[in-house]
Amino acid sequence: MTTLNETHNPQLQSWVESANVPGNGFPIQNLPFASFRKAGSQESFRPGVAIGDQIVDLAALANLNLFEGAAQEALNACRGTHLNELMALGQEYWSALRLALSRALKSGSGLQASIQPLLVPQANAEYTTAARIGDYTDFYISVHHATAVGKQFRPDNPLLSNYKWIPIGYHGRASSIGVSGQKFHRPVGQLRPATEDGKPELSPCKRLDYELELGVFIGSGNELGHRIKIEDAPKHIFGLCILNDWSARDLQAWEYQPLGPFLAKNFASTISPWVVTTEALAPFQTAFSRPAEDPQPLEYLTSEENSKAGAYDLKLDVLLSTEQSRNSHQPPAHLASSNFKDAYWTIAQMVTHHTVNGCNLQPGDLLGSGTLSGPKPEEAGSLLEMSVGGKKPIELPWGEKRTFLEDGDEIIIKGVCRKEGYPDISLGSVSGTVLKALF
Repeated sequence: MTTLNETHNPQLQSWVESANVPGNGFPIQNLPFASFRKAGSQESFRPGVAIGDQIVDLAALANLNLFEGAAQEALNACRGTHLNELMALGQEYWSALRLALSRALKSGSGLQASIQPLLVPQANAEYTTAARIGDYTDFYISVHHATAVGKQFRPDNPLLSNYKWIPIGYHGRASSIGVSGQKFHRPVGQLRPATEDGKPELSPCKRLDYELELGVFIGSGNELGHRIKIEDAPKHIFGLCILNDWSARDLQAWEYQPLGPFLAKNFASTISPWVVTTEALAPFQTAFSRPAEDPQPLEYLTSEENSKAGAYDLKLDVLLSTEQSRNSHQPPAHLASSNFKDAYWTIAQMVTHHTVNGCNLQPGDLLGSGTLSGPKPEEAGSLLEMSVGGKKPIELPWGEKRTFLEDGDEIIIKGVCRKEGYPDISLGSVSGTVLKALF
């Protein structure tokens, strides 16, 4: 459990006035990281921190040598294009930099005159992924999603026997992970034969879906062969982003046995540009527990702190726009909302289980939560659930219907933490658009 400190003071105000506007999402209590450059320029991408509607250019700030000790060392690690070097330093350095930035950006700071010229409006920026992502692992930690999907294929036994004992995961493709605004062509692959002994068809995917997820960026890693204990797992987690792990349901139905997803998942995944540190999310930690009638996690997946504050109260919303809605200037339609606190496993448990066999995580590795659905139908994290496998079309406000995504459709996912008496902490948003298949 992260200890609250002066950076979490809800009364803190910034000399960047937009950071003080209620509900702006990026108050001084947030300070998320990204890799950015001025839009349309040939500048190198470099690390930045959001404050209100502005970005502090951390590479430029490092050159001023305004900080001291661990904070300046952490800032010096922000001179490259991505955040991997900073992530590798560890929690002590991340925390020191966050404290120094908070003091430098708060109202009355003597560093305002030095830092103000380094601000870049978010409206004038473009982004790449916050880290160079070496490896990507996608988990399956929502029991509500797993049950809803399982019922479609195994009505009498929706959850396999291992689900409540083990954080299920698989290794995905890192090279096709893009940042918000990603546009990708509808994937092509083999579809299941119409008959048991028939011939499969090579075709564009016909059942394209989104998956509402959170991404977890690993900070400092572990040595090969040395597991991360659950008590230590939080020290290895740099921060969270929003993740849309697109899924070709019909490709997956044909290919997933016996080895799991392949072409159905490796064509595109999209993450939000901003990574909110776990320290910024500390006020929204909440208790983790299991129903008493369920199996309780094995000892290596259990700790007192994980039980007290292993979950996060983090609200997620999914919206959809189409070519028709955009042409008629209709706002995106709200599809669903869910909350990360309803997940069946915690981030610490994901990290711990990932390394229990000695697997070495590295700075900038990305873990996906898996589709985050809630217990109610309106909290479904995918169209597969919402449309009941395509049997129940979803009616959109402008007259169109959807069971799965069509060409030109854009999915937008937003994430925010809210708590009475505390400013909203936003993870920003992630958007992605489906283009016509190259076939």
